[in-house]
Amino acid sequence: MTVGVFRIDLRLFEIHSLKQKRSQVSRLLNRLRSKYPISIAEVGSLDLLQRTLLGASMTAGTEKIIQTIFNKVEEDLYSSGLVEIIDTDVEYFYYGEENH
Repeated sequence: MTVGVFRIDLRLFEIHSLKQKRSQVSRLLNRLRSKYPISIAEVGSLDLLQRTLLGASMTAGTEKIIQTIFNKVEEDLYSSGLVEIIDTDVEYFYYGEENH
C-alpha cells in the first residue's frame, strides 16, 4: 500500500475579505473532492487573504496511480484560472509490500 501526500501552495485572485476567501476555497475543495479520489483540506495560510495551502492525500496500490491523480489535480487547478500555483510538494509512504 502506498500513501501520497500532496501540498499545494496557491495564490487566489480578487479576494478582498476572509469570508470571500473561505467561500472560494470551500467551492474549490468541494469540486476537487467530487472529481478525484482524494482527501483534501486547507492546511495553511489561513489568515492570509490571497494565499492558501492545501493538503491532499490518497492511498493506492502503487505510487504511479497516486502520481497520475495528483498530476490531474495540479492540471485542473492550473487550467481553472481561479488560482496561481506557487509551489507543490509530494511525499510517498509505503506500507507492506512496496510496489513502487
